[in-house]
Amino acid sequence: MTLVKALSRAYGGRMELAEIRKYPVKSVSGLVVDSAVVKPWGLDGDRRWAVVDENGNNPWVGEHPKLLSVVARVTDEDGLLLDAPGLPQLKVPPATTGESAPVNFLDLGTAHLADGAAHAWFSRLLGKPARLIWLDDPRRLPVSPAHGGLPGDVVSFAGDAPFLLTSRSSLRQLDDWILEGALERQEDPPAPLDMARFRPSLVIDGAPPYAEDKWREIRIGPLDFRVTELCDRCVTTTYDPATLEKGKEPIRTLARHRRWDGKTWFGIRLVPRTPGALHLGDPVTILA
Repeated sequence: MTLVKALSRAYGGRMELAEIRKYPVKSVSGLVVDSAVVKPWGLDGDRRWAVVDENGNNPWVGEHPKLLSVVARVTDEDGLLLDAPGLPQLKVPPATTGESAPVNFLDLGTAHLADGAAHAWFSRLLGKPARLIWLDDPRRLPVSPAHGGLPGDVVSFAGDAPFLLTSRSSLRQLDDWILEGALERQEDPPAPLDMARFRPSLVIDGAPPYAEDKWREIRIGPLDFRVTELCDRCVTTTYDPATLEKGKEPIRTLARHRRWDGKTWFGIRLVPRTPGALHLGDPVTILA
């Protein structure tokens, strides 16, 4: 029996790709799609745009949760279509010829500016001066060795890794833990968490809860991926993506069950070994 067959048999039932999510603009809401093209730096159309303040820093969702209310779609011309409650829909033209602006939240240096209407739209959303920028070539941005990057690994504005993978069974276990805690505190049973809180690129189903912690290499459909590290979670996950209200979960429960090295953990980060395409229902195989 080969190692691949042995590892796959260890998980029993069939594992498959259950969700694919794109985030055209860093920190805004994600789009669920049926298929996507995989580039060396992530999904095609994923996080090539980002919002920055006057100093070139990316506003943190924990301070500006309204970013989560934005729906962004990539147009055929590599521009954007922006929607958000209380704001007019805005079509943003491609920024391929835009002026350069400083980027201070990644080791990148500069990126292209969008047009003035896009800056005004995001400034109105955040209630402070903001600008929209476009990453002309993700091959300029390497995955940091501190996050498991190797020479040649590149990434978009996603920053830490091209892909974040989460598991439905791990979320179900987390929901069970949250329910147990609520009952212990004699609180009303909470609703299950939306996976959108964790901002994954890829969601799988069929694996045991938190089995992904020990994976080093996986195959999804025809494509192989290397696991660079586990994903530590911040308070951004405590914002309900539908209401934008802040709560204590899931960090409170993750801190109880999934805390080590001073952090809480949910999901794994990946680098693709080859480009190609992914589709919902693609089989997932553990390689190492």
